[in-house]
Amino acid sequence: MIRHLPQPLAGLFVALIAIHATPACAQQAALAAVTAPTQMQHISVQVTGTGSPVILIPGLSSPRDVYAGVVPALARHHRVYVVQVNGFAGDAPRANLQPGLLAGIVSDLHQFATAQNIAAAPVVGHSMGGLVALMLAKAHPADVGKLLIVDALPFVGEIFAPGATVAALEPQARAMRDMIAAAYGKPADPAMTAAIASHNALKPASQAQVAAWAARADPRVSALSLYEDMVTDLRPDMAAIRQPITVLVPYSAALPQAQAHALYERAYAAAPAHSIVDVADSGHFVMLDQPQAFTTSLDAFLAG
Repeated sequence: MIRHLPQPLAGLFVALIAIHATPACAQQAALAAVTAPTQMQHISVQVTGTGSPVILIPGLSSPRDVYAGVVPALARHHRVYVVQVNGFAGDAPRANLQPGLLAGIVSDLHQFATAQNIAAAPVVGHSMGGLVALMLAKAHPADVGKLLIVDALPFVGEIFAPGATVAALEPQARAMRDMIAAAYGKPADPAMTAAIASHNALKPASQAQVAAWAARADPRVSALSLYEDMVTDLRPDMAAIRQPITVLVPYSAALPQAQAHALYERAYAAAPAHSIVDVADSGHFVMLDQPQAFTTSLDAFLAG
């Protein structure tokens, strides 16, 4: 979910990403083992590395490259499954123009895990990808061993007000869906992408990456994804998700640590095994603004 937006854009988390620099030798070693993506109706999955599995799910309008800064190192010890939602990187939307998009992603993930004999895998999800990870853990608990949720809530309505409901949020979600979808076939609005970027990343380089990738995403897919994210409420299901959950929560001058921490602690309070990890001086794209903190948290999550 996108945070810290002006009210007309609040919740519009067109989340995008950056390719972090890694040594050429590490990139070449990892790229040598990369398979061609497995194409499914709602997602494609690229596989690299050997070892125990880890699944990486990007957020709204983000391509798989959001994780490019960590995949080469992960691939030295893990079989890394990097997801991309169809339509989020200039590729064809396939089935992602029909309602039930998020459920379709979950279904594809389960089918892929079954075909690959993946069980109890660590799953990392950013933004909308964090919501999808929670949905996967709820629907197919045997697929998920533990969860690293990067700046995502069980219900995005908590950003607007504690105790918000789907019914209260749905009209705004519908209006935002229709506004974004109407951009299909038109040139990207630089002012809009710049505004989105500035409210989701702190560093200029990070903002440039967010804006560039936002312009590539199919607005029809972004619109439907955003709508379904905004009207999905997993709060009643949190007590039933038994897997350990680690939540990375960025904070900055725009959203002080105490306020951010309290919001996420309240949202995940019902989860039996959860921990909140605060990340200083970061916007929504933690892996862009604070790549070292993200890598450290990811390594600790996988080692735990």
